Amino acid sequence: MKKSLFGLLLFGLLAINAQAADKVRWPVWFTFSGSEDVDVIGLRIPVGGYCDQVTGFEMGLVGRCRYFNGFQMNVFRSAVEDEMAGWQFSFLYNSIGHGNGLGIQSALWNESQIFSGLQFGLVNLADYCNGFQIGIINRAEDLYGFQFGLVNVIRNSTMPFCPIMNVGF
Repeated sequence: MKKSLFGLLLFGLLAINAQAADKVRWPVWFTFSGSEDVDVIGLRIPVGGYCDQVTGFEMGLVGRCRYFNGFQMNVFRSAVEDEMAGWQFSFLYNSIGHGNGLGIQSALWNESQIFSGLQFGLVNLADYCNGFQIGIINRAEDLYGFQFGLVNVIRNSTMPFCPIMNVGF
């Protein structure tokens, strides 16, 4: 009886893994262009292209995905369409589209709808920010935290503009 239950359990796990393997790519996934409906667990090396979800590391030229958890480092652009948790780094441009960002964004230009954590770059933009913005130009519609830079704007605040440091609570 125990052997037959163990056999059924093992068969079920293999069947589930066979279905998941059609969509999950690991440990290393190279992508050059186009849109792929895959989840990457491990290392994604993009030259271009788009995938659904990455959990782990991404290192390449231009990285775009729908969901990201981990460390995203690209030379030109790191873009997440919906939700990101981790560290987003590029030399030029980082963006988090419609969802939440949690962690660190560091690039020349950082942009997010809803962000919790640290934005560090020359220009930092967020509709709602909970944390810190450090750069030359910092702008948030609503901020619960601090801005450090030459131009600090919190549009929905009693003090919408303040150079050097602005605080929103």
